[in-house]
Amino acid sequence: MEENIVNIDSLPVVVSRGIVVFPGAEMGIDIGRQKSLNACQLSEEAFDKTIIIVCQKHPEQFDPTIDEIYKVGTLCSFNKTKTNPDGTIKIDIKGLKLVQLDETIIQNGMVFAKFHELEVISGDESEEQALIASLTKSLNEVVSNKDIISNSLAKTLLSGNTSTELSNIFGSLLPFDFVTKQEILETLDLNTRLYRILEELEKMKYVAGIEKQIDKKVQQSIEKNQKEYILREKIKAIKEELGDTFDNEIDKIRNKLEKGNYPKNVKDKVLQELKRYESMVSQSPEAGVIRNYVDWMMSLPWNTLTTDNEDLNVVEETLNKDHYGLEKIKERILEYLAVKKLTSSLKAPILCFVGPPGTGKTSLALSIARAIGRKSVKVALGGISDEAEIRGHRRTYIGAMPGRIIQGMKKAQTSNPVFILDEIDKLGRDYKGDPANALLEVLDPEQNKIFQDNYIEENFDLSNVLFIATANYIENIPAPLLDRLEIIQLSSYTEMEKLNIAKNHLVKKQLKQNGLKPSKVSITDEALLYLIRNYTRESGVRNLEREIGTLARKTAVYMLKNNIEGRQTVGIKKLKELLGKEKFDYTKKEKKDQIGVVTGLAYTQYGGDILPVEVTYFAGSGNIKLTGNLGDVMKESASIAYSYVKANAKKYNIDEEKFAKIDLHIHFPEGAVPKDGPSAGVTMTTAIVSALCEAPCRSDIAMTGEITLRGNVLPIGGLKEKSISAHRSGIKTIYIPKDNEKDIEDIPQSVRDELKIILVEHVSEIIKDVLTFK
Repeated sequence: MEENIVNIDSLPVVVSRGIVVFPGAEMGIDIGRQKSLNACQLSEEAFDKTIIIVCQKHPEQFDPTIDEIYKVGTLCSFNKTKTNPDGTIKIDIKGLKLVQLDETIIQNGMVFAKFHELEVISGDESEEQALIASLTKSLNEVVSNKDIISNSLAKTLLSGNTSTELSNIFGSLLPFDFVTKQEILETLDLNTRLYRILEELEKMKYVAGIEKQIDKKVQQSIEKNQKEYILREKIKAIKEELGDTFDNEIDKIRNKLEKGNYPKNVKDKVLQELKRYESMVSQSPEAGVIRNYVDWMMSLPWNTLTTDNEDLNVVEETLNKDHYGLEKIKERILEYLAVKKLTSSLKAPILCFVGPPGTGKTSLALSIARAIGRKSVKVALGGISDEAEIRGHRRTYIGAMPGRIIQGMKKAQTSNPVFILDEIDKLGRDYKGDPANALLEVLDPEQNKIFQDNYIEENFDLSNVLFIATANYIENIPAPLLDRLEIIQLSSYTEMEKLNIAKNHLVKKQLKQNGLKPSKVSITDEALLYLIRNYTRESGVRNLEREIGTLARKTAVYMLKNNIEGRQTVGIKKLKELLGKEKFDYTKKEKKDQIGVVTGLAYTQYGGDILPVEVTYFAGSGNIKLTGNLGDVMKESASIAYSYVKANAKKYNIDEEKFAKIDLHIHFPEGAVPKDGPSAGVTMTTAIVSALCEAPCRSDIAMTGEITLRGNVLPIGGLKEKSISAHRSGIKTIYIPKDNEKDIEDIPQSVRDELKIILVEHVSEIIKDVLTFK
């Protein structure tokens, strides 16, 4: 840093906390207090980065007064090297001149001082040389003690050119307290200053000698404790020879290890740790760590396996009893057991059930464990952001424990449980690591045979574990994990599925929980269906169970108040009386054929629903208006539909000049509900043609499908839910894309029996069939 002193008698002042700067010293310091920040800024702008640095008398004070600041400081130049996010800065300074503060004031949010320079005055030259020699000798005596001064620091201290510079270097670099350094800085007589430095250096030597004596005494004490331990062990051996009995926990552990079914590497590891344990004092912290580790190693099910129930008929019966529907999942479990039985060796699959909340993912996993006769263990992964939660902590950490995988295996007490990884799509991630990466080894059939926990430090075989993960959204599962999972989708339950679940499971469960007997209370199928349609709107059955519970409690109150002894049957009328007005309503079909009104089919988070589309036109300038809280995809579908109709106006006998004279308005009712998706194209196209041709559309039909600009009908999703909603709403015929023919088998047979399904490839096929042209 170049010296560039401004020739003035008043400068901004930086007041330091415990930092004393000597002339010639170079160092970096942090500036955080506002007065000091202001001083540095003003110095940069007006005083060529020249500033006075002076120490305050009490470092703990945040805002010292003028009287609490020393009067001798150092004129310095500086460069700002870094600005931190919190507003503090870091500067590199170089001490230039020793100065006396003559007048100090606080003004404009900073400290200013008038000053004059000071000089260190040389005295008797012979005494000065003697002091320098003594300092050099004393420094050489302590240089070997790394705790006081390092070799490199000693070379720096002796590199001064003059005695004054040497005193400044000694004062700046030696580890004195700031009060001592300030005293040295204020001492202007050179020999007195050197003598003061020598005095402090001798004190350091004396303190270091005392510390060595203390260390020696501590070492002797440790050796004494070790000697006592050896003697105690000899006494123990003598007692054994004399026949005295005492609790020998180490022998018990060895006997258990010998008799237990442990792998050889585990036995060797435990025996190695026991040898270390024997050589320690039992009360020492490390002995406790070793004992805890040995307990974990011996409590894990290294070679313990339960026998699977391989009777496929019994397994299927159990799964059907616990869960209605879910045929694909049950089929996959039966496949696994069948192949395992035939091959006698099969790596367990890594299944992942993905579906909306309340669709029975976790309960299905527990049911699988019961069906095949395995123990189950569950780990909730939601919010886990520390990799050590999966892999465990190193034993060097205080309070270290194995990760949740090994903890789960200990809890299961078998090496082939059904291990449920709940909410795998809600894993977190922070500076402690990514738990998703730790799960890669757990969920890879090629790697989990040698899974290694950081705490256990031995390979644990997870290949026999049937891992079942659950998730709500497949998009939130990390891609590397997703590659290792066998995804099984659980869709929303249909009304008939909810009805069967309620009849066979939920009603019985809630009646029992609320003190009612099935022989005393029954709920009709019509009432349950009415409850499902008008009091719940969900993908799963959680809220349905709550409503059934509410109904059970209110029925109990009603029966007790009215002293009803006989059987109570709850029908629709009684249900409405007990639960009050309906909470929801499903859309019903139009009562008669109308112009510009066409019924579409929609797929929502609660299942399927019908969605009427209304189109009208009026005098205008060729604009199109869309309402109903539509998303971008539906807006694009509307534009495509309008463009197709304009391009094919002659085909449908529409005057082409009409488009320039009218504005078209397309509306989707229930404007408060957001709507988006690519399956309303055919509905909007048909409604536009109906309105412009004034041709009524049949009210007993519904349709779904996206179209291209050429009118081709593209496939859609959610056909099962859409078909059920159409059937529920009284629709007799639905039009679906030809490419969705393969999905018809997913529609319940009871719906297919009463619903006419027509496959179409072009929108003109629908328009010709459903519109009545004049």
